[in-house]
Amino acid sequence: MTYVDGFVLAVPTARKEAYQKLAQDMAPIFKKYGAMSVVECWGDDVPAGEVTSFPMAVKCGDDETVVFSWITWPDKETRNTGNKQVMKDFEATGMNPADHPFDGKRMIFGGFQTLVEE
Repeated sequence: MTYVDGFVLAVPTARKEAYQKLAQDMAPIFKKYGAMSVVECWGDDVPAGEVTSFPMAVKCGDDETVVFSWITWPDKETRNTGNKQVMKDFEATGMNPADHPFDGKRMIFGGFQTLVEE
């Protein structure tokens, strides 16, 4: 069954275009190494919670927007191998993670086994 990498992060609202460009540049690289799809979603209706919420989870500031994204892979093995290759490509570009249009320390991410897929 499909394996999914999920991500939640806060991006400065003023940096939306820079984030979108980074995402558009990275998507073909993930697909080159086996990803089936890459989806990036800009928060539109993401309420703050009282106990927990997406904004609270990533310490989203008033000048930031929550981004929710995922990458689908055919299986975990393809994902593990693909991610290693993506990181090699990424490092080869010389791009520094400090130059990203978001604070990677506040990004939440993880890999998930699919339970239901219809």
